[in-house]
Amino acid sequence: MLRKIFIYHVPLSFLFIVETYAAESGGMPQLNPKFWISQIFWLTVTFGFLYIVLSKLILPKISANLEIRKSQILENVEAAEKQRKESEDKIKAYDKIIQDSKIKAKNYYNQVREKILKDINKKKESLDKDLNEEINKAELEIKDLKNNSPEKITKIAIETSNDLIKQLIGVEVNNSSISAIVEDLSKRNKREYHGN
Repeated sequence: MLRKIFIYHVPLSFLFIVETYAAESGGMPQLNPKFWISQIFWLTVTFGFLYIVLSKLILPKISANLEIRKSQILENVEAAEKQRKESEDKIKAYDKIIQDSKIKAKNYYNQVREKILKDINKKKESLDKDLNEEINKAELEIKDLKNNSPEKITKIAIETSNDLIKQLIGVEVNNSSISAIVEDLSKRNKREYHGN
């Protein structure tokens, strides 16, 4: 780069000299052709010195710093890429854990639901069985009561009638006569009841 600057400055300086040749009559010493050789010499020495200083001291440090920064940037980019991949892997692992947890929770829910339904069905069956047994017992008791009730009613009617007659007339009547009357009345009542 400095070489390009140096190459461009020399022709430009000659151009400047040609343009300023006409201004030598103005009395400026820089424009006097007697001093041009020394001015070109010192110009060349000065720019040569600047070129050497820049190319040997300053530019190597700048390029070294640029290389260091470039390598640091590359390292940072690689580290960022590595962290991005790690983050993506962690996100995938996290998503997998969430998906597995959802599946496990669903399976656990289904298992618990099935168990509860089985328990409910068992209890329902047991309750139905107990209710059927109670209903059967009640039906048997009603049947027994229905079958035995006429005899008990007859017996109670005979005893009550005997006590009433004894209290009313003061004479004890034979149980067989009262029993015949009560049975006759109960047969009539049955016929009337069944007839209706």
